[in-house]
Amino acid sequence: MNDFVFSYPTKVYFGKGSAKKALNGELGAYKKIMLAYGGGSVKKNGIYDEIMSLLSDKEVIEFSGIMSNPTYKKVQEGARLAKENNVDFILAVGGGSVIDCCKVVAAQAKTDEDLWEMEFTNKRFPDKWIPMGAVVTASGTGSEMNAGAVITNEDKKIKAGMFAAYADFAVLDPYYTLSVPFKQVISGAFDTLSHCMETYFGTPRETYISDEINEAVMRNTIRNIRALIKDPNDIEARSELMWDSAMAENGLLKLGKVTDFQAHQIEHQLGAYTDCNHGQGLAVIHPVLYSHIYKDGVSKFARFAKEVWNINDKDRDIDLAAAGINKLTEFIKEIGLPASFREMGINDDSCFRAVADSCNITAGCCKKLTRDEIFEILNECY
Repeated sequence: MNDFVFSYPTKVYFGKGSAKKALNGELGAYKKIMLAYGGGSVKKNGIYDEIMSLLSDKEVIEFSGIMSNPTYKKVQEGARLAKENNVDFILAVGGGSVIDCCKVVAAQAKTDEDLWEMEFTNKRFPDKWIPMGAVVTASGTGSEMNAGAVITNEDKKIKAGMFAAYADFAVLDPYYTLSVPFKQVISGAFDTLSHCMETYFGTPRETYISDEINEAVMRNTIRNIRALIKDPNDIEARSELMWDSAMAENGLLKLGKVTDFQAHQIEHQLGAYTDCNHGQGLAVIHPVLYSHIYKDGVSKFARFAKEVWNINDKDRDIDLAAAGINKLTEFIKEIGLPASFREMGINDDSCFRAVADSCNITAGCCKKLTRDEIFEILNECY
């Protein structure tokens, strides 16, 4: 296990009615609240009214219309709004896209320097931001648990992770996820599984306590996705999946590891060109990517097969590893996620070369892919 320093800044309010506890307990000193949300579903499902009632003694500035793949232009719009209104707290209500956007808004509003240039050109990161909180309505990304944010720069055709703000607190009420389309719930839950796998297959590839905790989270995620498909109103399964999502991204599973996240990097760049659904894209990419790299990390993929999928009928690690990838492929089909980009509605492969040539290549992957290999993977996914 590598050396590490661990600090966990976000306070979590978990369970039914936790929004009331959080907002009543955390917002006393703040006067101007930016309320951020997406396309308006929170108004249809009653969450907006509930949150507004809890903010009745505050001046509320609304920042709406945050898209599923938030753009850098949307970030700048939010930062201008926050500056113009002297906002002293940002409350993000939604899924990972809303929370990601708000984390960068919070940091951009505290500097006159362009945040994209600061991070990607000058290699400096913000150390000041407007305080913020997150009310999670769609779990899966775990965005509420860290300072990372995935933003699409449309001008540069890059979808990339930025370092921005931590939420002071996060509200995790599983009942809020009942308002989300079921297909998106399952897609988000697969994103949780993806985060776990991307960490698990990082380096070093020996198994430490972080990996053993990760195996438990992966098993729990798989079990509760199946339970939720059987009964979409199973609030216990929704609760478990919501906490699985948080566990996957609160840093515990990553301690002592250099993470992989190559599948995410490929999907991010594909998203920059196609605006595709994140969880679905990951479901298509993971098995194909793993079929290309598993021979360079056989022992870890073999353990994944045994400990996560309970496969014990193979004598050789290489056969176990392949069987684990096959089981992942079968699971993706079982839960109704797509197996190809065409099934996702991507019917044009003309961007694949550009995606491959601009995709970030990660340090933690057991095999350092070439641009041509990434291009081959994209074509196999098609």
